[in-house]
Amino acid sequence: MDKDREAGCLHEPAESSYSSSVEKTVNDLSFHAVKAVDVQVRDLSADIDVSPGGIKALSAIFNRQTKPSTKTYKRILHHVSAKMPSGSLTAILGGSGSGKTTMLHALSHRIGGSRLRLGGEILYNGDPHISEVRNAYVMQHDVLLPTLTVRETLLYAAELRLPPPTTPEERGKVVEAVILELGLKECANTRIGNHVHKGCSGGEKRRTSLGVQMLANPSVLFLDEVTTGLDATSAFQLIKTLKLLASKGRTIIVTIHQPRSEIWGLFDGLVLLSGGAAVYSGSVNDCLPYFDDLDFPLPSFVNPAEFLVDLAAIDNRSPELEQESSARVEALKEAWRQAAGNRTSSLGDEKPILEPVPATQHPDNGHAYLGRQIRVLTRRTFKITYRDPMGMAGSYVEALSMAVITGWIFLNLDGSLAGIRSRQGALYTAASLQGYLVLIFETYRLTIDMPLFDREYAEGVVSVSSFLISRRLARVLVEDFPIPLIFSAIYYFMAGFEAHPSQFFVFFAVNLLLHYIAVTLAMLSVSVSRNFAGASLIGNISFTIQTLGCGYFVQSNQIPVWVRWLKWTAYVFYGFGALAANEFVGHTSSPAGRLYDCPAPGGTSDAACEQYTGAYVMRSLGFPSDWIKRPIIALLGFTIAFYIGAGLVLRYKRVGIEIPRTRQTDPDTSLGKEDLTAHSMDDGQNVTVSLRQCSLDIRKRDPTLRKPHTKSILKPISTLFEPGVLNVIMGPSGSGKTSLLNLMADRLYDDVSTTYKIKGAMLFNNTVPSPDVVRSMCSYVCQDDDALLPCLTVRENLRFAAGLRLPDHLSKTEKRQRAESVLLKMGLKDCADNLVGDDLMKGISGGEKRRVTIAIQILTDPRILLLDEPTSGLDAFTASSIMTVLRGLAEEGRTLILTIHQARSDLYNHFGNILLLARGGSPVFAGKRSDMLPHFASLGFHCPTATNPADFALDLITVNLQHASLEAVTREK
Repeated sequence: MDKDREAGCLHEPAESSYSSSVEKTVNDLSFHAVKAVDVQVRDLSADIDVSPGGIKALSAIFNRQTKPSTKTYKRILHHVSAKMPSGSLTAILGGSGSGKTTMLHALSHRIGGSRLRLGGEILYNGDPHISEVRNAYVMQHDVLLPTLTVRETLLYAAELRLPPPTTPEERGKVVEAVILELGLKECANTRIGNHVHKGCSGGEKRRTSLGVQMLANPSVLFLDEVTTGLDATSAFQLIKTLKLLASKGRTIIVTIHQPRSEIWGLFDGLVLLSGGAAVYSGSVNDCLPYFDDLDFPLPSFVNPAEFLVDLAAIDNRSPELEQESSARVEALKEAWRQAAGNRTSSLGDEKPILEPVPATQHPDNGHAYLGRQIRVLTRRTFKITYRDPMGMAGSYVEALSMAVITGWIFLNLDGSLAGIRSRQGALYTAASLQGYLVLIFETYRLTIDMPLFDREYAEGVVSVSSFLISRRLARVLVEDFPIPLIFSAIYYFMAGFEAHPSQFFVFFAVNLLLHYIAVTLAMLSVSVSRNFAGASLIGNISFTIQTLGCGYFVQSNQIPVWVRWLKWTAYVFYGFGALAANEFVGHTSSPAGRLYDCPAPGGTSDAACEQYTGAYVMRSLGFPSDWIKRPIIALLGFTIAFYIGAGLVLRYKRVGIEIPRTRQTDPDTSLGKEDLTAHSMDDGQNVTVSLRQCSLDIRKRDPTLRKPHTKSILKPISTLFEPGVLNVIMGPSGSGKTSLLNLMADRLYDDVSTTYKIKGAMLFNNTVPSPDVVRSMCSYVCQDDDALLPCLTVRENLRFAAGLRLPDHLSKTEKRQRAESVLLKMGLKDCADNLVGDDLMKGISGGEKRRVTIAIQILTDPRILLLDEPTSGLDAFTASSIMTVLRGLAEEGRTLILTIHQARSDLYNHFGNILLLARGGSPVFAGKRSDMLPHFASLGFHCPTATNPADFALDLITVNLQHASLEAVTREK
């Protein structure tokens, strides 16, 4: 097709001198000069220890069921061999759970642990050490700072990754080239955003992640599910970009789900996996003839990638299909073992056992030196700090409110004995409570910020020292200094402490040090445990020690001798002691210290006034009278020690991908028997959802701007979503598909800085629904799978969700049956007893997580089901099975509305109504599927018979932002 050939011309001459300059800079710095690296895999195998652990292991030992030394291993990769020469683009293809991501992690040395056993060889130019080659890894989940724009993200990455001799102008030109090459021009000044604050689309975030890695100029590039979250056209353009980068000498290895037919032709090599074993490994050109010789010819007008994934997948939707597909897959595995043995017999049979690699060690890639790292990270941290007004406001409001509240409680303390006791309590509150709140808040913020550090540190981009120093430098003037000052200035004078400048300064200095101790202890806690639950537990245990050993609740000399040493480990002991000495005996010439309101006339010479002297108070608390300088030095030592400790933990405690223990899969006796029909929606009222001139604008209030900025997200849309069919919303990244779903689900919430303005009407059966009706009738499946509990198995997640979501009139047994039925429908049988896992603990695959997320929403039989990219992250076979389930739900009378990025050609025929959105939220087509192609044909755009209609429509309305000439043509079209 002429238009496709036009879109594929990525090397057209630049029209402007600036574009030529950009291209020259790119060739010199980023996209040309790389060392050629050949990757060879020989008999790669991976086993994990699935023997019982924890309480279950102890129970087995006591019951003598197993010996303590017995280990049971499960093989997840079976002797996979492959060759990835330099200058090639190799795809690792297979169904969900086939071992694609595990193989990619093994190739990139990003998986390890004591329970993992790797076998075989992985060679990079004949060397087993990946640290000898420059490599980069694009993770399946984007790790980006939500408050930075795309251009700022790439600029900061360029400052850290490009070789030191480059100038700011050269780095800027490289960043602009990356923006053009990856089609990020229109969102270059858009903030990344997150689930709270809308920003870039999922596809734009993925391309930004790729751009960050490309700035490192890697020789070997690993990409995990690189097209997940991208529409078909954006995915095609991205793979073309990877093909271009590979043609310049790089070795690029990707795992991919649902590649469109045009993408297939861009691959040089292919590794097809099924159940961890290779079904084919070699050249793409030889792949289809190989399967044709095995009597599996490619049917006409079928995507080769979809054909191969279907061929290598086990269909477990019924016993008959499972038996048939299992036999076919085993025959394919055996055929390839024989073919591979004939091809690679020279490699030998016995391969050494590879030692698990806990983390990746990178070579000296010419990254920024320490001083430059500190400057760049300080600027970046400062920018994200002041761009988070709620976080800053929370810090200031916390300090202000705590000062006012506690100051009000201890307002104007007098000099009586009761007042003296209250002063002790006021000083303890200043020394402990404010610091504790800062500790918890900083711990929470660090758990959000640490994933980016972990990624950059693993890539050798930043050092531990630069991260720790820059974090405090960036916040010294906006948080570290002002917050203790605000608290001290208000609280000190409200409580009625000694109004002497030097004593107030000491009070502020102690609080400043306690603030720094809190933030450094938070850093130490998060360095030990990356999740908030574990890190906050460490912080709370430390605070308990402070409470017990500070000398306020129990006089320090009265603590039992065997635990009395505890006070020397409690920094609040020093802080409270310094504040007490400053208040009671500080800055006075009298050896008795400050004298309070003694009723006796003799003053300090009268024995009756002894209890009113500061020296007596210090003795009663167990503190020496001269206890200001030494505690301040000790507090400074705690600050330094905690930060050094955090640095050592970050330096030597590797954060890698761990594989959790999984339960042995029990036989599923309910396979094919469950089909719950109780309380079915078949006889319920069908719901037709109609939109009438619905539009959406977003109004952002920037603290630095007086006038709010309004941006149009959706132009006026009028369409109909009917029950009984699949209602599909299609469009490129940034077209507003997810925003439209959120609008219909009533999930757009205003806050201080953001206001959503909705015009038009949404009707349910020609009636305007109330927000309560919308929430009761709709279930929403998000694009992300963050709502799953990683430490529970798939079956446990579904059972607990059923117990919470299903009505009370169902018994526990019926709820479990419903959970089992949905589990089978969603094809989750094989992973039912596996842990879900997360980024730090490997569990089920990304496709399986998506199916679990959908399954939880299906439990309640909703009348209207809204799904945001339900097939994103799924392989072609699984996506087809998911769509089959969704069609079945629609045929029962439900209204299903879903967004689709990459639709298989065989799925397009099952669409009912289609809403096609162009970038910017403009509707291009709304109506029956059967009317779409005739509509475009009437405008002079005819779909070729061998082209997927969904891909054709997306190509038609997508603006190519990679080159100026192509952009002008596609915009006019």
